[in-house]
Amino acid sequence: MQLFESLSNLRRDYTKGSFSEKTAKENPFEQFKLWFEEVLAAEMLEPTAFVLSTSTKDGKPSSRVLLLKQFDEKGFVFYTNYDSRKGKEIEENPNAAILFFWDKLERQIRIEGKIEKISEVESDKYFQTRPYTSKLGTWASEQSSPLSSRFKLIRQVAQFMAKYPVNVPLPPNWGGYRLIPDVFEFWQGRESRLHDRLQYNKNENGKWVITRLYP
Repeated sequence: MQLFESLSNLRRDYTKGSFSEKTAKENPFEQFKLWFEEVLAAEMLEPTAFVLSTSTKDGKPSSRVLLLKQFDEKGFVFYTNYDSRKGKEIEENPNAAILFFWDKLERQIRIEGKIEKISEVESDKYFQTRPYTSKLGTWASEQSSPLSSRFKLIRQVAQFMAKYPVNVPLPPNWGGYRLIPDVFEFWQGRESRLHDRLQYNKNENGKWVITRLYP
C-alpha cells in the first residue's frame, strides 16, 4: 500500500516547450526530421529507439523496442528476423504502430500505418554494414524461439564463425521492413497536463491535414 501511494505521488510538470499549428510543418515527415535532429543533438542514450506494436490476425497485440535505421517520405525502416514473433504477426496483419518517446525533450511521436518488406538488395546493403560478430549473431539466433542455455547460443555463433571466417552472407530469413504511415501524432508535454497534440491525417486528395486533439 505504501508503494502504491508513493507511485501515485510521482509526477512532474512539463515545461520544455510548446507546439502549435503555426509552427508545425505542413508535411509530417519534415516535422519528424526536425524533431529527430533536435533529439540527436540532445545526446540521448538511444535516440533511434522506438516501440513497435503489432498484432495477430485475431487482434492480440504485442510490443517491443527496436532501433530505427532509415526514414524518408516512403516510410520508416527497421530490420529483424522474419521468423520472429513480430515477423509472423506482420505476415498475418500488416497494420502496425510505432512510438518514439524522448523524455529529455518531453516529446513523443505516434505513427500508424501498414508494414511491407523492403527488397533483398536493400536488406543486404544494410546487413553488410553491421559488425562481423553481429552478422554471426543474426545467423545463430532463432529469434523468439525457446533457448535451453546461453552456452548453446554462443556455441552456434562459434559454428557460424568457422563457416564464415571472413564474409558473412545475408540470412534468407532476415531483412528489413518499412512502415508506411497514414497517421502521425506529435505530442509536446505542457504544464498542468495541458499537452499539445497535433495529428496528421491524409484526406481524399492525398494532402496531410492537421488536427489539434484534446490532451
